[in-house]
Amino acid sequence: MALDSKLRASLVLPAVCAPMFLVSNPELAREACLAGLVGALPRANARSLDIFEGWLGDIEAARAAARKADPAARIGPLAVNLLTRLPVAELDHEIEVCMRHGVEIFISATGNPAQVAARVHAAGGRIFHDVTSFKFARKAIDAGVDGLTCIGAGGGGHSGTINHLALIPRIRRIFDGTLLMAGGIATGAAIRAAEVLGADLAYMGTRFIATRESGVDPAYHQMLVESTSADLLYTARISGIPANWMVKSMERLGLDLANLPVPGGKGVSHDHLPQGMQPWKNLWSAGQGVDLIDDIPSVAELVARLRREYVAACETASMADIARLADQAEQQSRSDAARH
Repeated sequence: MALDSKLRASLVLPAVCAPMFLVSNPELAREACLAGLVGALPRANARSLDIFEGWLGDIEAARAAARKADPAARIGPLAVNLLTRLPVAELDHEIEVCMRHGVEIFISATGNPAQVAARVHAAGGRIFHDVTSFKFARKAIDAGVDGLTCIGAGGGGHSGTINHLALIPRIRRIFDGTLLMAGGIATGAAIRAAEVLGADLAYMGTRFIATRESGVDPAYHQMLVESTSADLLYTARISGIPANWMVKSMERLGLDLANLPVPGGKGVSHDHLPQGMQPWKNLWSAGQGVDLIDDIPSVAELVARLRREYVAACETASMADIARLADQAEQQSRSDAARH
């Protein structure tokens, strides 16, 4: 495992509340940090850097107040998702603003992360980059990133097609940095499973959309509770990149599922969609973890539940290990007795 010990010591669970475009707001990121997870915010969710800096300042103050109230409390760090194609001067300024407010972890999603990685490292931060295949993982490793967010089959707004059982162990073979497992994670047992496969952190999106702090349209919340993975469509024709989209959100806007518009170029875009339709604003995504969502708790309530499930999963694994060792010891004893 390759998780910084100081970072792990600040967490109640090895998990990240993922930065989600038009979903993650300051309240969601703040409450994730206060609950003991890595909270994350997309820079693109704020209309200006001044507004974003205000968000960072508020979260920094809340984290400081929580530490003062309880010095033993585990208060998670804040991460920021940056765009990969910003001009260098603008990128450097945004990184400087973030680090001034205690942000040391940066996330990049699409495109070549080399420039962002170089600028983040120059400022003394670390960077995790999203990958959906072994090919993209190698490119990100060559770009010098510190961590890889490996998005397997079943992810929501940005998803791959490779099963986690193959994706995580294979990438771990070639990368000794921080590994994050993403896609369909909705329980504490799944967080533990990520560790068993070789990941350091679980990356959770959809499960945190279904919390009171996410601030999304109430109809989105209701759709998450009512839907299953059978109600998702995996396609690149909504946002320009492969993702799982909620069929009901597409149908209510009148999209013809059998004749979806085709993006005109590469990368994230929505210019090809009919007027008034925008990915994540009124066309909603979800990962296959939606199968396990049946309520809209607060972040604090959800994290407490995930923690209980995680501990139970760890204890089950420990009992299995104990039983296995006991069986081995008994077999060895019988073998020794037979020889004498």
